[in-house]
Amino acid sequence: QVRLVESGGGLVQPGGSLSLSCEVSGNTNSVRVMAWFRQAAGQEREYVAAIRQRDGGTWYTGSVKGRFRISRDRAENIVDLQMINLGTDDTGVYYCAAGAPAGLPERIWEEEGYDYWGQGTQVTVSS
Repeated sequence: QVRLVESGGGLVQPGGSLSLSCEVSGNTNSVRVMAWFRQAAGQEREYVAAIRQRDGGTWYTGSVKGRFRISRDRAENIVDLQMINLGTDDTGVYYCAAGAPAGLPERIWEEEGYDYWGQGTQVTVSS
């Protein structure tokens, strides 16, 4: 079993910054990739960013590239998402996920590749 707990969400003004953390615990032997997804109200959940556990390789969806950064801590038990220049379109519940996607990077965005999910943390970008 793998447990993921997100933290760091909150209210931020447009143009502001926010950092999210995902605390990972349990048996992570089967985990190859950690990822962040988000879901805006009334919309489908969307892939945001991913990091490969073995070598730290990263991938991002186009709308956040250059603004968001996914990273691991030295113990590899926390995965962070640093976000800058936030806009209202970044509003949503952000979820941490862990798994082994079938294809890298062509299938890294598929939710079915992730077996473990956190409960989510709300990010609201508003004036």
